[in-house]
Amino acid sequence: ISCGNSLQSLLSSMKQACGILTRDPEGGAARIPFETFSFLYSYLASIDGEISETETKAFLREIKEKADKHSGMVLIRHF
Repeated sequence: ISCGNSLQSLLSSMKQACGILTRDPEGGAARIPFETFSFLYSYLASIDGEISETETKAFLREIKEKADKHSGMVLIRHF
């Protein structure tokens, strides 16, 4: 997974990751567990260098709230 120098590139990378890691059938929701999403997002944000730890934590809090409503799964539409 590659990561550019902006949030948009990071979100594009995360969409690709969801598509690769999901167990949903092709064309499905591309859900992945929040723990997996959080690990990847945190890692990519840290190497990106333009997204602060505070921004990362705030974003992940929002995503977790949405995932909690879907049995702990993150959907692409959540971000």
